[in-house]
Amino acid sequence: MSLTWTQYIELCKPKIGLMIALTAVVSHMAVAEQYRASAILALAVAMMFGSAGSAVVNHFWDRDIDRRMPRTAQRPLAADESNQNPARILWLALFFTIAGVSLLMWFFNPVAALHLALGTFLYGVVYTIWLKRRTWLNIVIGGSAGSFAVLAGATSVHPELYTLPILMALVLFLWTPSHFWSLAIYLKEEYRLVGVPMLPVVVGEAKTAQVIFANTLLMVGISLLPWFMHELGAVYAVGALVFGIDFIRLNHALLKDPHNRPLAWKNFMASMRYLGGLFLSILADRNWPEIGF
Repeated sequence: MSLTWTQYIELCKPKIGLMIALTAVVSHMAVAEQYRASAILALAVAMMFGSAGSAVVNHFWDRDIDRRMPRTAQRPLAADESNQNPARILWLALFFTIAGVSLLMWFFNPVAALHLALGTFLYGVVYTIWLKRRTWLNIVIGGSAGSFAVLAGATSVHPELYTLPILMALVLFLWTPSHFWSLAIYLKEEYRLVGVPMLPVVVGEAKTAQVIFANTLLMVGISLLPWFMHELGAVYAVGALVFGIDFIRLNHALLKDPHNRPLAWKNFMASMRYLGGLFLSILADRNWPEIGF
């Protein structure tokens, strides 16, 4: 039985791809003097291609545990064993990866292409194949793939790295554990069932909530550095503080009630609200540069 077009799209994890693309685009717009629609479109498409390449690998490699977890049991390669053609899946992953890297190489520069390639490799190989089933550090190391999306977006404008994109990448690096470990608390029993050592499975919900809270405090503190270092203005600082306090508030609630699965889910959703708010604050600050102190 062949995969349908809908299933092929699902293999690409388009929601994650869109987030990766938006991350790169915001980074691009944060450091660019002028925006070109063609450049933004090319960057977004390239990042979605790269994300799709690693997503296909993730679907294929994890198909055995996906079918045992209620959340993922209906994924195309988990739900129907007849869909599993390793050669076809490998070529599909390679096609998307090569297409994304080549587009960045052609439209921008080799440095941006290299960052996309590194991010794809980190998620598709380092996280999915090497770390996910071996250590609770899986999402810490593998999650750094998102930071490379920030760096790809910035280096598409200026190949040399400097303060602002590095700080943005660091914030995204710290965001990933707070984001994913909240989900891992919510899905703790599913991960335990399949033997994946996510942090709540290894140390329990209470200690995980403590780590999430401390990590988020550090992340929000670092997110204010672009203002302190005069890389961004007051519009950004206010947005970073408002959305950061909102996320810290929910983290604190989870800290007091770490076994509350609906609250863990709220933290997971709040992490995306925080990141979206931070990105909007960057764009707003760049469009009103005269507001600052």
